[in-house]
Amino acid sequence: MSRVLIIGCGALAAEITALKKANNWSRVDVQCLDAALHNRPERIAGELERVLLTLHNDYEKIVIAYADCGSGGGIDRVAERFGAQRLPGAHCYEFFATSDVFKVLAESEPGTFYLTDFLVRHFNRLVIDDMKLDQHPEIEAMLFGHYRKVVYLAQTVDAKLRDAARLAAIRLGLPLEIIDTGYGLLGESLEAQVITVSQGG
Repeated sequence: MSRVLIIGCGALAAEITALKKANNWSRVDVQCLDAALHNRPERIAGELERVLLTLHNDYEKIVIAYADCGSGGGIDRVAERFGAQRLPGAHCYEFFATSDVFKVLAESEPGTFYLTDFLVRHFNRLVIDDMKLDQHPEIEAMLFGHYRKVVYLAQTVDAKLRDAARLAAIRLGLPLEIIDTGYGLLGESLEAQVITVSQGG
């Protein structure tokens, strides 16, 4: 029986799992890497390769649920080696917002710090703790001094997440804009890759 592997960022695990359930992708397996790699993009390609060396022979199709994500083409090189397809765009913000909308956002204010549902939920761990901002407040200006606003690309309508996004923006001393994106191109892109196999095509 043909099977598909979606291997991607832990920051997308909830959305990918929800799409799998909603679309009844019974022949699709999902495996996600540590979301902390979001802050270590130079390590993503190596981790993908390490996992795929073990798993790739078990699947007819492999979908890499990352954009380039700051890997400098490293993810594309891994995808090519294993005959896999990755999601479109430079990073997850682009496929949540869609390319056209993201282009407008990026051009209107290059100094934008983006949040997603996952990053809002884990803001303290991935931003404050992982970057050691509380331990070394002197580095905050160096890391965030060029930002001018926070844009929360919201996958869901959740009052608690919106409140948390406001607190994150306050913590960074920046104004907040909230844009409801839903899953953007994520569902469409994954469906294009896996639906025929998952339904027996």
